[in-house]
Amino acid sequence: MLGRVNHIAIAVPDLAAATASYRDTLGAVVSEPQALPEHGVTVVFVELPNTKVELLEPLGNASPIAAFLEKNPAGGMHHICYEVEDILTARDRLTASGARVLGNGEPKIGAHGKPVLFLHPKDFFGTLIELEQI
Repeated sequence: MLGRVNHIAIAVPDLAAATASYRDTLGAVVSEPQALPEHGVTVVFVELPNTKVELLEPLGNASPIAAFLEKNPAGGMHHICYEVEDILTARDRLTASGARVLGNGEPKIGAHGKPVLFLHPKDFFGTLIELEQI
């Protein structure tokens, strides 16, 4: 069911500082910031030869990233995103096996313009998993 790793997301308290660190210190190619109000985040993608790193900053006080940063003020790994061919088939298979899909269970459009779902971290050994349809 799982395809390649699409990205690994890191929550950061200061997106501009994190972007500068990846760009200027590590020499990475980074995208422009993109606000995603429906997800409560602003994101920047660090482009790598085999995947991406997504830097996340809260967009508003209701952002799930704000709550994450309250517990982890310096930031840290937030989730890993895997690609799937058919997100609805993946969702149905996962829920039939007892996995919990966050939210209302319906895909939202993610930063890449494709449907995404998040799976409860308690069902996957403490790791929040995002699925993105390819």
